[in-house]
Amino acid sequence: MKAALILENGMKFIGRIFGHYEEIVGEVVFNTGMTGYQEVLTDPSYCGQIVTMTYPLIGNYGINLDDMESTKPQVRGFIVRENAKAPSNWRCEINLDGYLKANKIVALEGIDTRALTKIIRNAGTMRGIITTNIDMSTEELMTKVEGFNNKEAVMNVTTKEVLEIAGDGPHVAIMDFGMKQNIVRSFMKRGCRVTVLPADTSAEEVLSLNPDGVFLSNGPGDPKDLPEIIENIKKIIKVKPTVGICLGHQLIVLSLGGDTEKLKYGHRGCNHPVKDVQNDRVYITSQNHGYVVKADTLPEDVEITHINLNDGTVEGMKHKTLPIYSVQFHPEASPGPQDTAYVFEKFMEILSR
Repeated sequence: MKAALILENGMKFIGRIFGHYEEIVGEVVFNTGMTGYQEVLTDPSYCGQIVTMTYPLIGNYGINLDDMESTKPQVRGFIVRENAKAPSNWRCEINLDGYLKANKIVALEGIDTRALTKIIRNAGTMRGIITTNIDMSTEELMTKVEGFNNKEAVMNVTTKEVLEIAGDGPHVAIMDFGMKQNIVRSFMKRGCRVTVLPADTSAEEVLSLNPDGVFLSNGPGDPKDLPEIIENIKKIIKVKPTVGICLGHQLIVLSLGGDTEKLKYGHRGCNHPVKDVQNDRVYITSQNHGYVVKADTLPEDVEITHINLNDGTVEGMKHKTLPIYSVQFHPEASPGPQDTAYVFEKFMEILSR
C-alpha cells in the first residue's frame, strides 16, 4: 500500500507501508549502523522516535529472539530504503515485516533515505507523520504533529517493578531510565548482584538497599523533563559511587550543576569516534542520543575525560574528588563495538576499594 512520510516542514516522501498499518507521529531521526537493526528496534532510548536506517538493505538476516534489548520494539516507526523479504541466516526465526506486524510497529520502505538523512542533517531533527493519507492538508498535518510530545518517554519504558538478579560480587543498583538488557548482562559477566529499579525510585529507597554502587542507565528524551529524578540523583551521589551512561550521564551532570542542550540531529549509530583524553586513545563507539552536556557549564570540580571527534562535544566526565564518572556513549554496545567495555571494569575497581 502506498504511504508517505510527511515532515513538519511539509516535505513529503512517498513509499510503501509495511509492518503494521496505522497512522503515527514521532520525531524523525537517523541511525548510521550497517547492522544491528534488531537491537535498534528494541532499544528503549528510541521511544517516541521514527528511526531511519541509512544503510539501504535492512532485514537481510531476519529477527531472532536472543538479541532483543528489551521485551518488544520501542521505536515509534521504522523507515528503510529496502525491506529484505527473504532473510538468510541460521539464527533467523521471523522476517522483519512479520516481527513488526506482530508488535504493531508501522514501517515505510522505498523512499530515498539518503535524501531524508541530508535534510535532517541540514535542517535538524523534525517531527513527522507516516500516513496513507498522502494528500493530507497542511492544517491537518500541523495539528497532528504539534499534538505530539515525548515528555513521558522514560516512565513509559522503565521497569514497573524491582528486579533482583543474584551474584557473588558487588551489589549494583541500576536506575532503569530505558535500560538495554546488555547492561545487566555486562554486570552479570562480572559476577555482580544486580537490583534493577524503576526510574522514579526515591533516593531514600535506593540508599536503603545499601548497594556498593549505583548505575544510571541510558534512556529516551530530554533529561530536563526529569526534575524529580535529578533531585534524587543529587542525594545519591553524595553517598554512593555512581556511574552513568547516555541519559544517565546527562542526569549526573545536571545534578552536579551543569547544563545540557539539544543537538541539531543527534548521534545515533555504532561508528562514532571518541577520544579518551586520559589514555590518549581513540575508540569507535555505539551511540544513541539527541542531547549533550554543555562543556562550558561543567563545575570546577568536574573534568572532561572523553571527546567526540566528529563535533568536539563532551563524551565523558569524572568528578575530581567523589567516585562519580559518566560517559555519553554505550559501553555495553548492542549493537556496535565492545571496545569501551573498560568503563564497567573501572566501576568494578571503584567498588572494590
